[in-house]
Amino acid sequence: MPTVEELYRNYGILADATEQVGQIRRQAIKELPQFATGENLPRVADILTQLLQTDDSAEFNLVNNALLSIFKMDAKGTLGGLFSQILQGEDIVRERAIKFLSTKLKTLPDEVLTKEVEELILTESKKVLEDVTGEEFVLFMKILSGLKSLQTVSGRQQLVELVAEQADLEQTFNPSDPDCVDRLLQCTRQAVPLFSKNVHSTRFVTYFCEQVLPNLSSLTTPVEGLDIQLEVLKLLAEMSSFCGDMEKLETNLRKLFDKLLEYMPLPPEEAENGENAGNEEPKLQFSYVECLLYSFHQLGRKLPDFLTAKLNAEKLKDFKIRLQYFARGLQVYIRQLRLALQGKTGEALKTDENKIKVVALKITNNINVLIKDLFHIPPSYKSTVTLSWKPVQKVELGQKRATEDTTSGSPPKKSSAGPKRDARQIYNPPSGKYSSNLSNFNYERSLQGK
Repeated sequence: MPTVEELYRNYGILADATEQVGQIRRQAIKELPQFATGENLPRVADILTQLLQTDDSAEFNLVNNALLSIFKMDAKGTLGGLFSQILQGEDIVRERAIKFLSTKLKTLPDEVLTKEVEELILTESKKVLEDVTGEEFVLFMKILSGLKSLQTVSGRQQLVELVAEQADLEQTFNPSDPDCVDRLLQCTRQAVPLFSKNVHSTRFVTYFCEQVLPNLSSLTTPVEGLDIQLEVLKLLAEMSSFCGDMEKLETNLRKLFDKLLEYMPLPPEEAENGENAGNEEPKLQFSYVECLLYSFHQLGRKLPDFLTAKLNAEKLKDFKIRLQYFARGLQVYIRQLRLALQGKTGEALKTDENKIKVVALKITNNINVLIKDLFHIPPSYKSTVTLSWKPVQKVELGQKRATEDTTSGSPPKKSSAGPKRDARQIYNPPSGKYSSNLSNFNYERSLQGK
């Protein structure tokens, strides 16, 4: 492939005078679409794509406009040039070509983005996804999930399968490999918004139950400050609502149940004088329990006799004791939180301290509702709760999430030390866990430093 400079020389529009190069280049970019006819169009698209590497704002704007112009002439030919550089071009060109697609495709009218054009985008994207960084994968999922032809149930299912392939769910999970862990989480985050009552999360939930939960304490991540265990449990909880028929339901439900028991301690033994024999009260990890209890509640609906028919009497008795102990501590904590928030409205609730307390109250209320369900005879799975980190209000279908500013005429800055294409990066969301000792339910101390 000839270089940009050679191509300019071929068109006779490259000036030797250094002081005039910028002006000549901008004029050349304006005129390039005139050459975009017939077989020349993919070549012009290729040239313009290479020019996305410019750091000159005016020139960058012109390149974007020129690409959009020839896109409207021949979308398939333009995509040929763009994807040629994405697959074979230099890293900076590849990066900016992907960002061009992720920000500009949605601005094109339906008569340009026809079904055939969208099929070509999907086909070429699959080739790119064979070797991408975590950031590139997120951008391509944004591109593909925005295509009209993939808004259907079958389209969403196709995207889920694409993510599952990227997550490598056929392979044994390696909890000690940060790349393996990050790849799974990155892919799962992209899959979660695609799940619905018609597009099931069964494959992902099964993998989490079979491969991830047993290794929860061994998970590693290079992301500083990320509670990787809580992040995994949150994703499992979100997916559990949309799990379909599971092949090994009882086995996986038992694994989930066993993991839940780890975070629901037995009451401390009492000495002869009625005081605690141990030095420390068990710590209640509310965020973990919310996720695990919610997941168990969701999957338990599919096997409602699990607690009564699948567990022996001793195991069930043990579980009820744990539930009672946790519920007792929970009530103390809920009362303290409600007292702390009593009478506070508007701006008073927007302070960082009160925001934390509001979230803590959501978590504890959710756990309280779910525990009450399990105390029914037989256990009930009818109650519904909104996970504490999820918005209560409904999101309109088709509503777009806030994205980076795409109105600026400035080119993206070059990333001098960016990741290699085989490196995966993980988004670090805000998270927190709320724990307290039963012997001293002080919400101030339990919420600070978490």
